Amino acid sequence: MRAARLVAVAVAAALAFSTTACAEDSGTGDSGTAASDGTIKSGLKVAFLPKQVNNPYFDTSDNKGGKVAVEEFKGVYSETGPSEASPSAQVSYINTLSQQGTNVIAVSANDKDAICGALNEARKAGAKVVTYDSDTKPECRDLFINQATSEGIAKIQIKLISDAIGPDGGEIAILSATANATNQNAWIEMMKTELAKPEYGKLKLVDTVYGDDDDQKSFQEAQGLLAKHPNLKGIISPTTVGVAAAGRYLSGSTYKGKVQLTGLGTPNQMKAYVKDGTVKAFALWNPADLGYLAAWAGASLASGVIKGKEGDTFKAGKLGQFTVGKDGTVLLGDPFTFNAGNVDQFNF
Repeated sequence: MRAARLVAVAVAAALAFSTTACAEDSGTGDSGTAASDGTIKSGLKVAFLPKQVNNPYFDTSDNKGGKVAVEEFKGVYSETGPSEASPSAQVSYINTLSQQGTNVIAVSANDKDAICGALNEARKAGAKVVTYDSDTKPECRDLFINQATSEGIAKIQIKLISDAIGPDGGEIAILSATANATNQNAWIEMMKTELAKPEYGKLKLVDTVYGDDDDQKSFQEAQGLLAKHPNLKGIISPTTVGVAAAGRYLSGSTYKGKVQLTGLGTPNQMKAYVKDGTVKAFALWNPADLGYLAAWAGASLASGVIKGKEGDTFKAGKLGQFTVGKDGTVLLGDPFTFNAGNVDQFNF
């Protein structure tokens, strides 16, 4: 999906409401019979395993994206997972899904290594594994649905905080999710690379803290940043839980309008903070599209339409055609910037 497609799909939703695999295709009776023309098998069991359940971001990606896709290709959808985002919490859920004969496991990894053993056992049992949002090591899954490139995410966040603070620059900090989150760490490293460019010479990264994708802890970490760094000019929070919690803290404090905030958030979370001046702009993709694409990719694998090799192509319903890239990665598209001029057009 391209940025334009993201806008089109999200606006429509707003107006209407809205490595190669190690295991061979199991072809079990539960997953039906593959059509001779390469279409998706009927009755596929597709399970989504987010970093944590009851998280607004994953509720959107899974239940408003993945579930819609599974219903379209007449599969059986489920979502399960831990209530807290921890590196090892997902293992027992993977084991259970494998024992239940799940055909497709779509997982957002809390750690790139911790769940690898369980995932590979599930693959040996016949499941196709698709990571989305946050990846494992490539050898632990069949495909990774990447919401955007690390470079793209890093660039937009550094640009947004720079624009918000202004030409004088100053000290900035990062409020991340968990310390082991694969995607967060990749983005942070790329943000450091971006900050080394001459045009951002007046910005100084002074701290990185972790809110563990917990609202209250993220709120407290934002509060702690300001106590520890009284000259702080901006906060970047590349996590939907963190940026919303930081927005809530700043909007009710004397730092409102003085300390700038940006990051990755959903429009519904961030509208109030944009409108009250706490946030000038933030970025994201459509998480519903991410889950939707993950479901179609997993079903295409389980149906033998693709093998997960570089160059494989498949159709993902309303999102159109996608191509598997290097290391079994499928790219959703570019991040999109939300601001006061457009945030009301979106509802997710």
